[in-house]
Amino acid sequence: MSGWSKQAMTAVAVAVAMALPGGTAIAQTGAALLPMPAKIAPASGPGFTLTNNAGVAIPAGDRGADAAARILTEVVRTQRGLTLTDASNGAIRFVRDASIAGDEAYRLTVTRSGVTIAASGDRGLLYGAMTLAQLASPDRNTGKPVLIAAQAIDDAPRFKWRGLMLDVARHFQPIPVVKTMVDQMAAVKLNTLHIHLSDDQGWRVEIRKYPKLTEVGGWRLPPWTGGARPTEKVGGSYTQAELKDLVAYAATRGITIVPEIDLPGHATALVAAYPELGILGDAPVVSNNWGIEPYLFNPGPKGIQFVKDVLDELMAIFPGTYIHLGGDEAIKDQWQRSPEVQAQMRALGIKDEEALQSWMIDQFGLYLQSKGRRLIGWDEILEGGLPQSAAVMSWRGEKGGIDAANAGHDVVMSPGGPLYLNQTQTLRRDEPPGRYDINSLEAVYKYDPMPAAIAPDRAHHVLGAQGNLWSEYIVTPYQLQHHAFPRAGALAEIAWTPKGDKNFAAFLPRLMRQADRWRTNGVQVADTPFAVDFTIPGGRGDALRKNAVPLTLSAQVAYGTIRYTTDGSTPTARSKAYAAPLTVKSGTIVRAAAFDASGFATSAPRAFDTSRVSLLTRINPELKACPAGSLGLRPPLRSDATENAPVYNINLFDTCILDPDVPMDVATGYKVEVVRLARHYGLAHEARMVREHYNVSAHGELLVQVGCIAAAEKRKAGDKTARPIAAGAFPLPDPKTAPQKFSFDGTFPAGLTGDQDVCFQFTSPIADPYYTVGRVTLTEGAK
Repeated sequence: MSGWSKQAMTAVAVAVAMALPGGTAIAQTGAALLPMPAKIAPASGPGFTLTNNAGVAIPAGDRGADAAARILTEVVRTQRGLTLTDASNGAIRFVRDASIAGDEAYRLTVTRSGVTIAASGDRGLLYGAMTLAQLASPDRNTGKPVLIAAQAIDDAPRFKWRGLMLDVARHFQPIPVVKTMVDQMAAVKLNTLHIHLSDDQGWRVEIRKYPKLTEVGGWRLPPWTGGARPTEKVGGSYTQAELKDLVAYAATRGITIVPEIDLPGHATALVAAYPELGILGDAPVVSNNWGIEPYLFNPGPKGIQFVKDVLDELMAIFPGTYIHLGGDEAIKDQWQRSPEVQAQMRALGIKDEEALQSWMIDQFGLYLQSKGRRLIGWDEILEGGLPQSAAVMSWRGEKGGIDAANAGHDVVMSPGGPLYLNQTQTLRRDEPPGRYDINSLEAVYKYDPMPAAIAPDRAHHVLGAQGNLWSEYIVTPYQLQHHAFPRAGALAEIAWTPKGDKNFAAFLPRLMRQADRWRTNGVQVADTPFAVDFTIPGGRGDALRKNAVPLTLSAQVAYGTIRYTTDGSTPTARSKAYAAPLTVKSGTIVRAAAFDASGFATSAPRAFDTSRVSLLTRINPELKACPAGSLGLRPPLRSDATENAPVYNINLFDTCILDPDVPMDVATGYKVEVVRLARHYGLAHEARMVREHYNVSAHGELLVQVGCIAAAEKRKAGDKTARPIAAGAFPLPDPKTAPQKFSFDGTFPAGLTGDQDVCFQFTSPIADPYYTVGRVTLTEGAK
């Protein structure tokens, strides 16, 4: 078990802390630690009691130890409410030990007389300090002393790249927001912050030789949702001084910042600022479309020199080894249509545009190499051949990383499933905007960054793993943190802890304690993986017919005991435990939450209203995809909305959504709230997949149809005449003058029985904004 003793395994399984007289808590060996160290050896003896004003000693003149001690003091004050003081004879000692191999390795020893943190490198001292800070906060008893069990921890990471990526190009985040992320990454020993600084929607880093990159390229207009066209731009950028300060701040916390400038694609903001660096000479506006735009960087001599100029200024800001140059999603149509580019290819003897991108990447890779730096890019840089000096970040699954490592290139594993943390964590209706593809906490934890298909003698090329936070739907710090945490804890453990020591059940109580620490630091931590979900077995139709509602209660992560109330009160650890499906009278509000072994709720309570009005109403996140479609995006009402709700699950390629079980013998009619959203998606060659409907009125219609699934199945089986039953056709108003939300009322045809699906199909022109359903309310009446 990679150095684990039976005692340590037992300690992880017990409660995080036990109370002693006077409020002192025992920090059990390993039970409060995340990521789990490589080796923990419990020792005999009573351990060390950490009290207020405990002293911290460092070697004289040791700047790295001083930085680690200061961060330890700050974190213990915040997380435990205890003050540590400088003292040459302090019980907490930082020691340099050259025998501890590796800059990030450390040894932490706890005895009755104190705690010693020993390391050869600055990061080792810092990580030892972070482990001690976790041991010092095993519970929620702020301000109370804590007895840290006698033990010896010998620790070092499994991988050297343990990263998060922040996309500040789509939605700009101020420096204080980024610093908060740095602090909380350091708390769990993540060590690489990859910042995506340019894209079609914005250029965020000051380049003094090219000021229009931020003056023009840093700002865009919001997309159109109908009504008056937006005129106030959104955006922002960082000065070089701000970024240098951020780099220094991160370095003190053991974090290297890797900047990314995306080339040759995702270059609309660049070309908007300097059209002469584009291909066709036109001057686009900075894009407000998500997805893939056609604008490419010009690979001619002027363009190559431009990038080298940018790299020079980036290297002066960011001292780390790697510079990320993107390389992803660069459709080559502009290069294919440019006589100038085609002539350049012939002169260079280059056979196709993929090889031209490879040649271009090689130019920049060699330039960076000449400066003592290395190029890294998304796995598309493999296409057309890859310079040996380049490293690869594998995002389109694992294949790019496997191929690159087996070819002798260093790789960072960052597959979209499961490491795109901008994808929603659950199917819950109270998740904020994001991509509607689930990457669950458990899926992140169970991912192994070392693919089996990489040859053993090439395994050293796997640098580590990275979670990515693309920001098309991340506008606010709340949303950024909700998507990042607690999944960043799972990422930290898979990148640090030995593979054989991973255990999801043992991880969960340690994660809950770390979530407490994050929240103590003012960070938003998503509780949705632990929140209680309510399901009506058999559907709402029978519940409405019988006026009694059966309910099953569950959570995505089954941790703790679900407890519930039916009297309107908030559930507590003493409330009735859920053991089997319930049946309650219609009108009852059921509230529920899960509670851990210590009696703490694992999430905020959730409520389910069983009234007839509630059962007869569905909001958008409760609707489903129409036949042959899928719901892949979860946008807000407006692109730059700062609210977390409402959100709308949509099928990007068809304006259709479906209510799966309308009880036709109960409902006689309906009210549909229609919502108009921005249709701002750069689809490139996938644009042909958008389903365009023939509109028979000026601005298209909303078609309400019954039995869509059965009709689709019949057509698939060969019945070309099969179609759903028409239940409503409503002309849509002019989007230039109509409000963003409006509603239609209709009735269902007589004679329908049982539970039937109802689909809502919009036939508006695809040049107009996107339509969907915000809410469906069924009406009752005599049939």
